Amino acid sequence: MLDRQSLATFRPLVAFDFDGTLTCRDSFLAFLAWRAGARRYAAGLARLLPAAARFLSDSDRSRLKAACVKEFLAGTPLTQLEAEAQGFATERAPSLLRPDALAVWRRWQGRSARLVIVTASPEPLVAPFARGLGAERLIGTRLAVDPEGRLTGALVGPNCRGPEKARRLREAFGEAVRLEAAYGDSAGDTEMLALAEEQGMKVFGGGGR
Repeated sequence: MLDRQSLATFRPLVAFDFDGTLTCRDSFLAFLAWRAGARRYAAGLARLLPAAARFLSDSDRSRLKAACVKEFLAGTPLTQLEAEAQGFATERAPSLLRPDALAVWRRWQGRSARLVIVTASPEPLVAPFARGLGAERLIGTRLAVDPEGRLTGALVGPNCRGPEKARRLREAFGEAVRLEAAYGDSAGDTEMLALAEEQGMKVFGGGGR
């Protein structure tokens, strides 16, 4: 049991999925389309059809995401990607972020919660949103970078989805981590929500302005 002093300093730990939870659609694909332009994006998707067909048989999301990263981002300096991600967030945050999800996020901020975004999207792309929202930590899919600071097109570790979300939370906060609340929108969030006292599955709707 927490004593009075501990209760006064207690800060609940709350985790939010990003795509489909804080946002109204997939931010990774939206960023790639924004960055590449319509013609380049369509051509890239066409070249990814064999990888998509393979996914239908093996359901390997990590392999599919790595193929997507390789097609659209391999060779890009990380610093350039980070700058582009900031530009994307500045331009598109109002239309991507769900007002009702933001209201709950801000409610937890008002309670001095430690707010964490846990996402399958690449960390560099979500980082500007996380900073803008005042997240304490961002846990996402990690991208490999070569010694010259350029993206290789590979992932570091698995796609951050399903059991990997729970594993990464334990890695960050300890094996006994318990969340005061967690919010998600898909089967890929089930293991994360299982760590929470309050489990919000598909509780937000609507889009940005």
